[in-house]
Amino acid sequence: MGFGSYDESEQQEVDADFDDDDAVKSGANSHDGSIEFENGASSDELLDRLKEIKDDDG
Repeated sequence: MGFGSYDESEQQEVDADFDDDDAVKSGANSHDGSIEFENGASSDELLDRLKEIKDDDG
């Protein structure tokens, strides 16, 4: 058998007959709500801090 070829006899039958009880319920773990986060720093302060971090790594 050459590279990249396959033998169909090597293929296995897969039982794809699933019961609904075995299925994942996509809505079972849904959550409603919100989150807010405020770090208290301005964009300029954050950019300055990022520059400091990059300069320290170099």
